[in-house]
Formats: sequence, structure tokens, C-alpha cells
Amino acid sequence: MKELYVNNMAGRLQIKPWQVENCILLFEDGCTIPFISRYRKEQTGNLDDASVAELKHWMDFFTELEKRKNLVKETISQAGALSREIEEQIDNCTQSSILEDIYLPFKPKRRTRASIAREKGLEPLADLLCSKNCHNPQDAAKKFIKNGIEDSESALAGARDIIAERISENAPVRENLRNILRNQRIEARACRGAKDKEEAEKYRDYFDFSRPLKSLPAHNVLALLRAQSEDILSLSLSCDEQKCENKIYYDFCQQQGYPSRECTPQVQEAVADSLERLLLPSISNEVIKEAKQKADTESVAVFGENLRQLLLEAPVGQKRTLAIDPGFRNGCKLAVLSEQGELLEHAIIFPHPPQSDKIRALCTLQDLVDKYQIQAISLGNGTASRESREFLKRVELPRDCQIYLVSEDGASIYSASEVARQEMPDQDVTVRGAVSIGRRLMDPLAELVKIDPKNLGIGQYQHDVDQTLLKEKLDNTISICVNSVGVNLNTASPYLLAYVAGIGPALAQGIVEYRKKNGAFKCREELKKVPRLGPKAFEQCAGFLRIKGGSNPLDASAVHPESYPIALKMAKDLGIGIEELIGNEERCKLIEAERYISKDKGLPTISDIIRELAKPGLDPRQEAGSFAFDESISDISQLREGMQLPGIVNNITNFGAFIDIGLHENGLLHASQLKGRRLKLHEKIQVRIISVDLDRKRISLGL
Repeated sequence: MKELYVNNMAGRLQIKPWQVENCILLFEDGCTIPFISRYRKEQTGNLDDASVAELKHWMDFFTELEKRKNLVKETISQAGALSREIEEQIDNCTQSSILEDIYLPFKPKRRTRASIAREKGLEPLADLLCSKNCHNPQDAAKKFIKNGIEDSESALAGARDIIAERISENAPVRENLRNILRNQRIEARACRGAKDKEEAEKYRDYFDFSRPLKSLPAHNVLALLRAQSEDILSLSLSCDEQKCENKIYYDFCQQQGYPSRECTPQVQEAVADSLERLLLPSISNEVIKEAKQKADTESVAVFGENLRQLLLEAPVGQKRTLAIDPGFRNGCKLAVLSEQGELLEHAIIFPHPPQSDKIRALCTLQDLVDKYQIQAISLGNGTASRESREFLKRVELPRDCQIYLVSEDGASIYSASEVARQEMPDQDVTVRGAVSIGRRLMDPLAELVKIDPKNLGIGQYQHDVDQTLLKEKLDNTISICVNSVGVNLNTASPYLLAYVAGIGPALAQGIVEYRKKNGAFKCREELKKVPRLGPKAFEQCAGFLRIKGGSNPLDASAVHPESYPIALKMAKDLGIGIEELIGNEERCKLIEAERYISKDKGLPTISDIIRELAKPGLDPRQEAGSFAFDESISDISQLREGMQLPGIVNNITNFGAFIDIGLHENGLLHASQLKGRRLKLHEKIQVRIISVDLDRKRISLGL
């Protein structure tokens, strides 16, 4: 990749150019983000997975930019207009907007007022008006009264159209106007009749809105643009048009030369026309689009961080679990899951109104708890959740059995999906939903990868942001989370395996089919027998796959097979077998890392190997904990200012966090109330009621 792009990426990420160059070489060699960040630290200078992912994004961007540059140069060359100066401008640019400005004068376009004027032979008159040689524009125009031009004023008007288009296609003029508009205020006004629309109520705060675009938060930008698309608001950028005209006239004349005193009014009129008719609509849209792209980037980053926290939530692990999908009219769906998450039995009970069949419901629950010696209860947090938790107090639970509140977001989407039909073809959607709620408690990561992240109730304006950027971020986030935890090769579903570095959906299915046919994998080397799993795929995935109780104890760790000889030598130098070294922290402290450094494996990799030998296959996730809402509050009308309540962080955005306090309505803990504290998704916190708007059903919270 060109040095120009390498230096640009190094500057963006604030790293050294050699780190960028090495990462590019690794990507070109077919390496994945998790593999590079985990097993190639010497080459990357210890870059973390987020930095490697961002570098990959910009590498792809500049690859596409270079393709676009070649197309632009080819088009201009075919028009016979590719000068050395233009070629250098194209080669040296690193922004799409600047490249498109250079291309604009040569870009094939539909008929315009300027092109019609050119067809009538008025281009020489336009040239004359822009020069110092014309001292009587009216007389000069008389020579062009032909080809349907009736008088000199018509000729001058056509010439001004040509000048106006030249101005609008002038790259410095466009960039300078962009810079002016970037520092202006964005103004929103309600469209005619919009205030009477029911859907306009949520945009009420924007009906007479004016803020500097530069400092406008991402959620405001996205809200304004959504309202514009729904014909609720009209948007514009404020600017002093006279100052803009003066600046454009100066910029244009600096390059083209100043006209004579007599022709100056003609050029100034063309400038005013160009600004109003061509430049302002175009550049305003570009600047607002830039703000949208920035808002997209910020929102996608928030979404990615929320997803990371959600996927890395604490699992309860392999416990016999009773999952409850609560409801009123349609009852509470029950699903009993084995330690491996397999459905053992399901039922439905109706303890709540309108049926209120409490006795039968209690008997059914107690029978299931006793029959399967339930170790954990996973209760969905949707409709009737509070009432179901209260009802569960009547059940005699085993001493160590706890009740956990689990988010239902996306469970109904999953239950009707093709994935759910393949996993549970004989069950209806209600049973599948309950099973999903139970499995989320046992292993959130393994279950949530089956659901489109946009349906998990996290993030902000996820359907409004750039969907390509969002998909890239979410796919990277899932992959990074899956690979940081590691995957049990002998129990993982194909949906989980697909996110392991170097595998993907097709190979994941191949691994599962091989497992069904040949039984459990005994060692990582056996992976090489899976059809179409070649050396490169093995290199990328092997370190992230775990085999517990296999023939090689190192296969249960994150030590990569390429580093097995180093681990074995460490054990040999200590005079013990590898089985005695793995998991023995005291012995691992005796290893002198510097003794094992080579030209291929530096201190970062050697240190990783020692840490992994001390705690092999350590799950980075914490242990799950139970939680209870304030049971004395069941309706928003009961809330009072100053009241303190326990809550769970349901969603995090740029403007604050939404907190579940056990009611149908979430409360908003505004960013101004956080006082520098960084919350985590599903974190348990204590909140204070600041205000309640019963009409709009809004609850404002403080810590």
C-alpha cells in the first residue's frame, strides 16, 4: 500500500508506520483480526484488537479510494484533459470529497443551463467576461446574438450560467465553502401541518431548533435527519450569504484572474447565482452528510461497546436451569434445560389474571423443581416479570438455587428464526423463546450470537446509521468476544463456531458434521482432517478452540499449537512434565521469559504463554449475580421525587443510560448526572428519582 496511506493510517491511530505496514502484510497473508492481535504482537507492536480492527477498516477504505482514483484518472484521460498537475492532485488526496471535487468538472452530467449556453456558442463570451480585456460587456455580447439568442442580455445571461457552473465546480471554492458551513448552525423548523401529526410528538423539542452543527451530539443529528425523512422537520444551515459571495468571488478570481471593472458586476451576479442555485444546496447536503457520518461512527461505537458488554456478561455455567417466559393472558412458558442446555421438559402455567390458576401453577412449578433438582431459574424481564418473581416466592427452591432476571430482547425474533427451527424443529415459538431465555443465563455469548444484534435492544438509532459500517463493527465485536473467551470445539454450535477466527459458516458446519460422524475431537491436530479446512484456516482458528480432556493438555489452553515446542521446553527445563506445569502458578513464576525469546517470538508472546500455562483457558467473564427490584413500586404513578430505587442498566447511549427499575417504562439517567462515572450494560445500580412526566411517561433519574 502507498506510503501516503500508511502515514495517514499511522496518524489516525497514533501509531508508527511500521506497525501499519506489518498489519497490512498480515492481512494480505489472510490473517484475521483476533489472530493478529493475539498471536502476532511482535509484528504489530502489541496493538489491541480494537486498533487492529480500525486499521483494517481504513485499509479497506484506502483500497477502494485507490480504485476510485484510477477510474477518475482514466475518465479524465479519455477526455484528453489529464495534465500532470491534475494527476498529482488526484494521487496526493486522501479524502473522497476532495477527489470528487477534482473530478467534478470532467464528470459526465445531464444537460444544464451552462451546457445549453455552451451549445449556443457562449463560452468565448464567458471567458471574455472573466478577463481584464473586456470593457463593455453589452457591446461584447452583441456579437453573440445568433443561434436563437435574441438580444445581448440573453447572451450575458447564458455566459453568466457558464461562469456560475465553473465556480460551482471549482475545488478550492467548494472546500472553502464546506469549511464555512461546517462552522454554522443547523436550523430545524416544523413542516407545514407536521405539528398535528401523532408521530410528531416525539420531535416536539426540535420544532424551533438551532444549534452549532460542529458541537451537535450524535443522537440529535440522527433524530433531526429521521424527522426530516418523515416530513416532520425541514433542515437548513444558516450562513451570511453576502460574506459567502465575497469569499467565493475572491477565491475564484485568485485562480482565474480578476475581471475588468466594467465586467465585475457580471461575475458577481454569476457568483450569487452559483451560491444560491448550485453551491449551497450541494455543499449543505454534503456537510450535513458529513455530520451524519460522524454521528454514525459515534453511534456505531456505542452500539459495539454495548454489544461487547452484553456478549461478555457473566454466565452461570452448566447448571440445570428452569427458564420462565412470563405473561398474563397467554400464561408463563416454562422450559427445563439440562446442564448442556438441552430441552428436557416444557409446560405452561397461568398464575396471573385473567385465569389466576395459582394452585395448579404452583404444583407444576414445584414438581419441575423437585423432579430435576433445579440449580438456577432464568426469569424473562418482560410483561408479568415482577408478578412472576413474586409468585416464585411460594416455591420451595433448593438451598443454592437462585433466581436471575434475564433480558428478553430478541427472544421472540430468535424463536421464529430459521436457526431456532433447525435447533428445535418439533417445538413451537413459545417453547423456543423460553429455551433461549434459559440458555442466555447459562452462556450469554453462545446464545446471543444466534440473534441479529440490532434486535437486542441496545444502542441508539441502529436502523438509521450506515448499515455497512454497523455490520462491520458488530461482526468484528462478536468475533473479538468469541475469540477472547475461546470456544469448546466439542460442544459449540455451528453459529458460535462460525465466529471463530478463520472458520466462517461453511467450515463451522463442516466441523459439526465431522463431529457427528467421528465423535468428539481428541486433539487440535484432528481439525486438519475436516474437509476444506486447510493450513491457513488451522493456523487462524486453532488457538481459539478448546478441547477439554483431550490427548494433549495444551489443547485446553489458549497456547497456539505453533508455540507448543516452547511450552514443552519450559516444562523440560523445570524438570517436570507439561501436565504438572499447566495450572501450577508457583512453577510458572520460576520460568525466566528472556531465555525463550527468539527472532520469531518476542517477550509479549512468551509472557502470554507463561500466563496461559498458569491459568489455562481462563474465562475472562465474571460470575453471574442475582437481583431484585423494589417490590413496593408497581406503577409509574407511585414514583416520587427523591425516591431511591435499585435498577439495572438496560441500554447506554451518548446522551445517557436507560435504567430498568421494574416498571413498564425505563428511566433515563442523563449523561449530565453521571459525573464522570462509566456504566456497564446490565450493571446493577442505585438510582434517585429526579422528576416524573406522567403525560409523556418519562422518568428522569440521578445516581
